[in-house]
Amino acid sequence: MTTTPASAMTTTPVTAATATPVTAATRTPVAAAGPVASLSPLGVRPPDRAARRLLLGGVVGGPLFLVVGLVQGLTRDGFSFTRNAISQLALGEAGWIQTVNFLLAAVLLGAGALGLRRALYGAPGGTWVPVSAGVFGASFAAAAVFPADAGAGFPAGAPETPALSTSGAVHMLGGMIGYLALCAVFLLLARVFTARGDRAWALGSRLAPVAVLAGFAASAATVTAFTAGAAVGLCWLSAATARLRATGLG
Repeated sequence: MTTTPASAMTTTPVTAATATPVTAATRTPVAAAGPVASLSPLGVRPPDRAARRLLLGGVVGGPLFLVVGLVQGLTRDGFSFTRNAISQLALGEAGWIQTVNFLLAAVLLGAGALGLRRALYGAPGGTWVPVSAGVFGASFAAAAVFPADAGAGFPAGAPETPALSTSGAVHMLGGMIGYLALCAVFLLLARVFTARGDRAWALGSRLAPVAVLAGFAASAATVTAFTAGAAVGLCWLSAATARLRATGLG
């Protein structure tokens, strides 16, 4: 008659004591599993619809800017790709076209930067890639607000050697900062592609900044080198963004 109460007394505390830790233990993994479940094994969240739309801006922005600049350069009187920079197309009566081209590129590249922020969530460089890409996009807005100086015979009647103005100095400084930021984007993306096993894309992302910087270094000898280096940078950014846009999608 005394064994029954004794077993009840020992059983009840054990059951109550073990129930609490089991409940807490089961709740903790469930709470932690939420964000982890949304990531790929590499820690990269596949782009959602919003990210894909934003990334499209980064895909289109660079090539569209180059095409509009190419068409203008071939049709504007006095402009020569061997003597003049694309930035100078913002001068003269039809300069508003290039100004709009700069602003449109800034908007599209800025959208691409936001898309990179969503697509690279949790990835190596997931913070600084979009920041650097945003700085690059902002440099196009600065180029629209602060146009380059006239020179090398363009617009018609301009002196061969331009006098550096405040606007021209800000234009050049903004461009330098922007393309250095673009080089940073490529080097950071090389880490992202390496983590994903895209070795060819990682190699290309390491070589692209070399081409950009080589173009800038050779610009003192010929403007064509500068234009070519900038074009390589814009085209690789477009290609790399397109690659990221497709990552994780069926």
